[in-house]
Amino acid sequence: MKGELLLLSSVIFLLQVVCACPEKCRCHSPSNSVDCSQRGLTEIPSGLPPQTLTLHLQDNQIHQLPAFAFRSVPQLITLNLGNNSLLNLAPGAFHGLRHLQVLNLTQNSLHFMESRLFHSLPQLRELDLSSNNISHLPRSLGQHWENLTIFAVQQNQLRQLDRAFLESMPRVKLLFLKDNLWTCNCHLLSLKLWLETFLYKGGIMDSVICASPDTWKGKDLLKIPHELYQPCPFPSGGLEASQLQKLGYAHWAVPGPPESHSTEEQDDSECELKPKPRPTNLRYALATVVITGVVCGIVCLMMLAATIYGCTYAAITAQYHGGPLAQANETAKAEGKELCDSSPA
Repeated sequence: MKGELLLLSSVIFLLQVVCACPEKCRCHSPSNSVDCSQRGLTEIPSGLPPQTLTLHLQDNQIHQLPAFAFRSVPQLITLNLGNNSLLNLAPGAFHGLRHLQVLNLTQNSLHFMESRLFHSLPQLRELDLSSNNISHLPRSLGQHWENLTIFAVQQNQLRQLDRAFLESMPRVKLLFLKDNLWTCNCHLLSLKLWLETFLYKGGIMDSVICASPDTWKGKDLLKIPHELYQPCPFPSGGLEASQLQKLGYAHWAVPGPPESHSTEEQDDSECELKPKPRPTNLRYALATVVITGVVCGIVCLMMLAATIYGCTYAAITAQYHGGPLAQANETAKAEGKELCDSSPA
């Protein structure tokens, strides 16, 4: 009897552990979802059901995520951390979430993304990083984003975006980049070329509006002609023109030898987008063409006027001399006829 009671109590204890729900959360067993939103939480609640597939933690006051923050919910598919106060994400914060497909980190205070932060999320399909303070995205951040289809990073502090980072998302279909501090100099040409290809293949995006320099402020990056980009110096001089064309930089000039005193600020100032000034000889040539056209037009008008005057004068002269001569001819013909009639038969 005691053994049966012990077994029953053990089963009840296990059921309580499996079916437990954190005190400030609402659990929905049929859908395996847990709603902990708007609860004033400052950290990830403990005691989450291990079978949880959807976890809502938005609208709280969570400041940081430690490593293995979600080890208790390894089957998680959707995670919403929007509208919190996240400042720091540990490199292994999402470690163990191999089934996660949707991650929402919008409306936080993130400044920096560790390069390996998302490497443990091979099934990730949707990532929202909008409305943060992110100023840089490492090139290797999306190294394992083969399945990502939606990427949102609008309303941040981004000035540039590396083309290699974009190429790590081969299946992306929706891209949101608006409302950043895009610096439309030569370094952004690779983004322009990639976006043109992305749209050509049927991708959907909002826009990339230039914040600087003043020449292009408020302009859409995709509407700026390629010809207005100044050549951008490369850090190494080992690339040949044929190699650059294969990389998609056909509009970039091959750089000369690097200067010893070059700095990053100097490169940025040299690479600003500016309209190419017209060569001086071309301006002179255009002026010569215009002047020649005007002179030729005047000469043609003068020749036309002279021709009209000559034709008019000839017509008037012929009309003036034509009347008396015609009468004299008629008189001569009459006299000749009379002489013929009076002559003997």
